[in-house]
Amino acid sequence: MSMLVEENPAKHRYEILVDDALAGFTQYLPRAEVLIFTHTEVDPAFQNMGVGSALIRGALDQVRAQGQRVVPQCPFMAAFIEHHPEYADLVTSPA
Repeated sequence: MSMLVEENPAKHRYEILVDDALAGFTQYLPRAEVLIFTHTEVDPAFQNMGVGSALIRGALDQVRAQGQRVVPQCPFMAAFIEHHPEYADLVTSPA
């Protein structure tokens, strides 16, 4: 099973492809150098397979590489960051 996380700027979200099929996304509102993440969704066919965590990890790694910060309003992303403190430095307050 191959997973690829890509940003889709036109839809303001990061998407995860599993074996080339869209398996989920995490949506954001862009505010300068801050992305306010509002919603994460994983297709039911891909739940309980680590797809959601891979999606959030991939999105946060790309946010870090671009020098941006996040506001995790999405409960799934907030919980992921709480359980993975190596991403806590990306969290900021909404502007």
